[in-house]
Amino acid sequence: MKENKYDDPEFFDRYSRMPRSQGGLDAAGEWPALRAMLPPLDGKRVLDLGCGYGWHARYAREQGAASVLAIDLSEKMLERARELTDDPAIDFRRGAIEDIAFLPGEFDVVLSSLAFHYVGDFAAAAVKVHDALADGGSFVFSVEHPIFTALPAQDWQYGTNGEKLHWPVDRYHDQGLRSARFLGSDVIKYHRTVSTYLNALLAAGFSIRQLSELAPTAEMLERNPAWAEEVRRPMFFLIAADKTGRR
Repeated sequence: MKENKYDDPEFFDRYSRMPRSQGGLDAAGEWPALRAMLPPLDGKRVLDLGCGYGWHARYAREQGAASVLAIDLSEKMLERARELTDDPAIDFRRGAIEDIAFLPGEFDVVLSSLAFHYVGDFAAAAVKVHDALADGGSFVFSVEHPIFTALPAQDWQYGTNGEKLHWPVDRYHDQGLRSARFLGSDVIKYHRTVSTYLNALLAAGFSIRQLSELAPTAEMLERNPAWAEEVRRPMFFLIAADKTGRR
């Protein structure tokens, strides 16, 4: 199912007021970890899946990428990305991740930030990404952690005084669609286990290079005390995988 909630005017307005929407990569707590997992981008052909406002596409060009193709399903996202971008080497196109189709070896790096938990068939997408990468290419992406996506509520268990007691995990192995509450709206996401992500990548022909469940550093906690919650449960899952040969 390809849901395009971000083109709903009220939802997009609420999204636009989020700190990461206004502050860009500097306001995305997981960005330093994701950035460290990227290979050198100088001279590389980059594909950005679920590009949003284009923050990662512009970063890739700042790092010397030869070209960036940035894809998103939301026209409103792409409109904002184009407003923020003055670079003919970045091509913003509308499309769904599920529908990508490229020539074999067309890209050197494929990156994606918090988009694949909106995609129902990750295994099929991983095969398409693998085929689109040149040998030695890298696939680096982040998703909401499976501990975070297991229950649709995506919220803490609270005490009688409103204190956060613990993060409930249930239905973990019951994979599939979740109707989650996000920014005051019901949003379709897909829950899958850690092993499902990794096995899909391995089956597609990738070699797993690095994983991160983003434990907050002392610097992160000093900069934003709210990150203390992430010590109690992971919110993000980051994966770096490389194409070491053909499937």
